[in-house]
Amino acid sequence: MTPSAAHNAIDAVWRIESARLIAGLARMLRDVGLAEEFAQDALVAALEQWPQSGIPRNPGAWLMTIAKRRAIDSLRRTERLARKHEQLGRELETAIADSDLAALADGAIEDDLLRLIFVACHPLLSREARVALTLRLLGGLTTAEIARAFLVAEPNVAQRIVRAKRTLSEAHVPFEVPGGDELAARLSSVLEVIYLIFTEGYAATAGDDWMRPELCEDALRLGRILAELVPDEPEVHGLVALMEIQASRIRTRVDANGHPILLLDQHRARWDQLLIRRGLASLARAEELGTSLGPYGLQAAIAACHARARTPGETDWQRIAALYAALADRAPSPVVELNRAVAVAMAAGPAAGLAIADPLTRLPALANYHRLPSVRGDLLAKLQRFDEARAEFERAAALTRNAWERKLLLGRAAHCAAIEHPFEPEHLS
Repeated sequence: MTPSAAHNAIDAVWRIESARLIAGLARMLRDVGLAEEFAQDALVAALEQWPQSGIPRNPGAWLMTIAKRRAIDSLRRTERLARKHEQLGRELETAIADSDLAALADGAIEDDLLRLIFVACHPLLSREARVALTLRLLGGLTTAEIARAFLVAEPNVAQRIVRAKRTLSEAHVPFEVPGGDELAARLSSVLEVIYLIFTEGYAATAGDDWMRPELCEDALRLGRILAELVPDEPEVHGLVALMEIQASRIRTRVDANGHPILLLDQHRARWDQLLIRRGLASLARAEELGTSLGPYGLQAAIAACHARARTPGETDWQRIAALYAALADRAPSPVVELNRAVAVAMAAGPAAGLAIADPLTRLPALANYHRLPSVRGDLLAKLQRFDEARAEFERAAALTRNAWERKLLLGRAAHCAAIEHPFEPEHLS
């Protein structure tokens, strides 16, 4: 295996295993900062050894073994943990000897993942820090990717993460799932974080991959566990419904060569009907439990409109536009308004959609958000204003950090230059 191929393989393994690795270590060390530190040590060891020795048969177990051994060595060397290192060392050694690593294979680590996400969403931390830390620890995302998701500067995100880990460590926050009133207070932040992990997997913000399905799987698993933990919370079921229905399209979102396929061009017969049925059942559960749908339930209802339409032409765009209007009232944001503009355009024509999208160009929060010029480009092209549309697609291509998305947008710009009709807006993928 060439060094380049080995490093690519290691990166893929890290994306899959890092959250489980950190969660398992955090349960034993009771410190998420130390857990990530030893997980990173294991990654460095893999980078040093795997290019020569090859990828182990069970890379997650290999990483966990190295991380635990590094933790034992560190604890024995650290004077400030002198009273704790003997007990922790025995626990770690016993875990290795008794093949605690088997938990990686049988799914027991999921409990640790749930504990980790509640610790990362502790009320001691600001909302921004909770989300950034959980994306870092649970999603395996880089600080650059997190910054892109929140439209903020990368150094700010890095600083939030460092401060968050220090705060949790100094406060000796217990590694456990909260109960009672504390659980309710932290639930909304947990839901937000889970969905952000899902969306990063569903539509990667950067890199050469259109999707990272393993992140979607992690988010779905966390959402399902959460639904079992708090079965009477309608928004938990609303979030699960939204993720299930969106995940049903994953295998139709790229062709055999990895090229993106947008929603209105997807082969709907290949959508995963089991996931759709599960999503619709979760949506029905959310509707039963609540007097009205919350933000996640409303988004799930929008996704359900697409899932129920056998062809793009059967899509109930009037209902989707109405649901987006309700979502804008319940959880107003510029991104919701942009999506509402697309729905209104499909229901009432591109001019109506453009009337909603155009004022968004004056908002600083969307100044570098590539989907705004992409949507405007599509609407302008439908109005046969091709020169303007081409400029918008080129601007969107310059703003995106995803290689496939850039290629797609430049293709639209080329179509406009040739006075051809472009593809549908990528937000509908």
